[in-house]
This record gives sequence, C-alpha cells and structure tokens, in this order.
Amino acid sequence: MIYAVITFITRYDLLFLLKQSQKIITVFKKISFICNDKEIITEIHPATTLLDFLRKNLSLTGTKEGCREGDCGACTILVGELLGDEVVYKTMNSCLLPIGSVIGKHVVSIEGLNMEGLSPVQMAMVEEGGTQCGFCTPGFIISLSAYFLTHKTYNPEEAVESLDGNICRCTGHTAIKRAAARSVDFFNEHKGESLVSAGLLPPYFSDIPARLKTLAGQIHSNGGEDILPRYQVGGGTDLFVQKWEDLYRSDVGFINNKQHDQKITISGRECIINASATVTDIMNSDILLKYFPGIKSYFSLFGSLPIRNRATLGGNIVNASPIADMTNFFLALNSKILLVSANSMTSKKKNGSRGREVYLKDFYLGYKTLDKKPDEIIKSLSFKLPSPDSVFSYEKVSRRTYLDIASVNTSFFVEIKNNIINEIHISAGGVAPVPLYLIKTREFLLNKKIEPGIIAEAARIAVSESSPITDARGSVMYKKLLLRQLIFAHFLKLFPRMVNFEELI
Repeated sequence: MIYAVITFITRYDLLFLLKQSQKIITVFKKISFICNDKEIITEIHPATTLLDFLRKNLSLTGTKEGCREGDCGACTILVGELLGDEVVYKTMNSCLLPIGSVIGKHVVSIEGLNMEGLSPVQMAMVEEGGTQCGFCTPGFIISLSAYFLTHKTYNPEEAVESLDGNICRCTGHTAIKRAAARSVDFFNEHKGESLVSAGLLPPYFSDIPARLKTLAGQIHSNGGEDILPRYQVGGGTDLFVQKWEDLYRSDVGFINNKQHDQKITISGRECIINASATVTDIMNSDILLKYFPGIKSYFSLFGSLPIRNRATLGGNIVNASPIADMTNFFLALNSKILLVSANSMTSKKKNGSRGREVYLKDFYLGYKTLDKKPDEIIKSLSFKLPSPDSVFSYEKVSRRTYLDIASVNTSFFVEIKNNIINEIHISAGGVAPVPLYLIKTREFLLNKKIEPGIIAEAARIAVSESSPITDARGSVMYKKLLLRQLIFAHFLKLFPRMVNFEELI
C-alpha cells in the first residue's frame, strides 16, 4: 500500500493542500493506543503532540516540556510497535510526535516504568548522583531503559551513545555516564533473565504484545480507511517546529509509519529507498551497509537518536535546506527521485501512471524552490549500485561535532579504473542557496589521473562554483576555505598512497 507523506511537501504547498484538505484528506474518527498500562481512545485532533496529550489530557507530567524542538530530550518517550509476536520499541521526542502517529502502538512515559521499588536504571542514577534539579532525569531514564530493551548485548560506550538525545544542564554528564556503566554491569550480571524478571520493566509489559494484537483487530473492524487515512505526517521533526499551528488548524490526517514495510530494496542494478524511510532505517540497512560501510558514522552526525528514529528521507529532501545531510549524501550518488500525484494515490482505481523521475541535482531550482507541482509528493529515491572500483566519502564541519547542523558538508563518490577517474560526483552543502552538485568540478576531474596538481585545481573550481553567504555558521571566506579543505580531505582519506597534504599546499 502506498502512502502520501505530507512531511514531504514544502511550506507553500502545504498551505495549498490544507485548503484542499476536504477533497484529499480523511480525518481520524478515533485514535486508539495503549499508554503505559491503559488503553486510550480519544477523538482529539490528530495533530496534537503526544507531549501535550500526556501532560494536559492524561496528567502524566513526568514527561517534561523543554525546548519543544527535539534538542533537549526532556520529553523523550518510548513508542512500541508489534512486529510479529514481538514489540519493538524506539525512543522519540513527544514534543514533535503527533498523536495520530501512535495509533495501535504502545506509548511508554516515565510513569509507565514505575514499580514498587526503583528499577536498576533508576537506582543507578540515584547512587551515582546523576540528578540535581531532576527536570531532565525522566528523559535519561527512558533513553537508558530503551537501550536495554533494544540490545541483546550491553557495553558502557553504547549505553552512553543511547543518551545522545538528552541534555543535562545542572548535574554534568559524568555522573550520568557512571550510572549508565553501572546499569550495564547490573544487566550483564543478569544475562538470560527477562527484563521484567530483572526488574527493568513492570510486569504488565509481558501482556503488551497480546493487547496490541487485540487492539489492531479492533482498529481494522471499526472503519478501516476512516480510521487510518492515506495522508500522514511522516516524520515531522522540522514541520512540527515550524508549522505546528497550521497542522493543528487543519484537517490533515496521520497514519502509522510501519516499521516492517520494505523501505530499502534492490531492483536490478538500482537501490530504491521509500521516501518514508527514517534515518535509522537507512543507517541500519544491510543493503546500504554493504555498499557504504561508513554510513552509520556518517549519519550519527544527523540529529539525535530520537530524531533519527522519526526523521524521513523524503522530508529531508523536500525541506530543501542547503545543508541537509541526507540530501548531501544522495546528491553524490547522482540519485533520482520519483514524484507522483497525490490525487492519483488517493483514487481507488489507480491510473497506472508511474509518476515523474527527476535527478536530485535538478530538483532544486532556487532557495526553497523545487521542480515539483503542488499536488506532487516524493514516493521514492533511487541510485545505481556502486561498482567494486568505486569509493565514497562524507565530511561535515559544524560548531559541535554532534547534534548540530553543518557549516559546510560535502560528499564524494569516485570510480577509478587503471588509475583514471572513470566516474565522479561531488556535493557541497552550506555554500549555495541550494544543496549544490558540483558540475564543473566533476567535468574537470573526469578522465584525469589523481595527482596533487589536479586535486588543487579541482578544489579551486569547486570554490568558484560556490556562492556562500555570511551567517551564524561562518563567513563567506570561512565557508570557501572549508570547502577547499574538505575536497582535499576526500582525496587524502580515500587515496593516501597517491597524494599527501604537503603536496596539496
């Protein structure tokens, strides 16, 4: 089943679609899910954030409102989805999560982890002094508990990484890291036990899979498409920061972004990625890891774990940010996107049209201006599978290494045959009004041998193609210098035996 994703629509097109919403959007009649140990049925507007619903409607105030932009982690909750007989949980920012996206799922707030005594994670936070004012503590407890829910083996480094979406402003993170390590030691000592018997989870968790199966049957028997409309916000991690009021005032609908849908596939010599694939889906894809072994390290620089669990490929592309990380990556693979009509996707009888393909490099016409009709959405992205003779590199410079947007980012794909550049694609972000595909640099490097003089000239051409502006992320000269140095960095990293830095300068 194909779903249209409103996250993939620009802010101007969104307003157009909202005016047309009665024609193309079905509104939820009921929203049903399990919150902690209770089944919830509500007719509240589906664009209501889960944070507001938990605090204002259910009086579950342990989930805190901090930045309301997905940066601080104080609002972190768990969302579990039934896959077969098992419930798979992910951390998400409830401040950016519409309640319409949790239909048929299990939502766990900090209150849902309460038992007669403290859990091993809670006890570790207490004994290691991991809290002062306590405002951020629920988010840390949720994220650390999620680590043990989603991993089979445990180590302190990974446990700390699972907290990358949480910020503590008064305690300092050292004590929290000690609490994470202490928790790891505890659960390593209790290997073989279920998390319920080990005391991490309350006993009601054992019944959640059966209850979600029952709930799914109830949802489908109570109206099907009336309850699960075809139009959704798929991700919304930027949309709910900038346009949440428009969403809340509209008749826009939401459906679940199913984890078990096949979102990344191979067809012939092409890799096809559904536009609804999240950053986490892409990072953990066996297909992409085979061809791009460094992809996890690349995209660990993209937001935080809860953001990566929600942010979608299509949303990153259509948002048209000049520094978008995923757009930058796929530009360097000379990717194509498939645009389809939203109207054709809602009709019961499909017209057989496959849609319209556009190269990603041609999709951006100007700042926030796209080669996209008002009624079109992105269905998928595709690119040719790399050959064994090819290599790939991604570089990003930002004020902070993690949880920050780029000052300049750039991706580099090159195929070498007989020491000659047979194919090459280079992208650059933060140096133009659009995500930039370096056309002239590519043309210069094609059929050239890799040597210092060629690389230096290619960097000069790349800088000449750029047109950065001075802003909070750096001056014009700084960004041009970064672009030059990152072009050097690609060659130095990929071909250390053929060139060294001293030769380039």
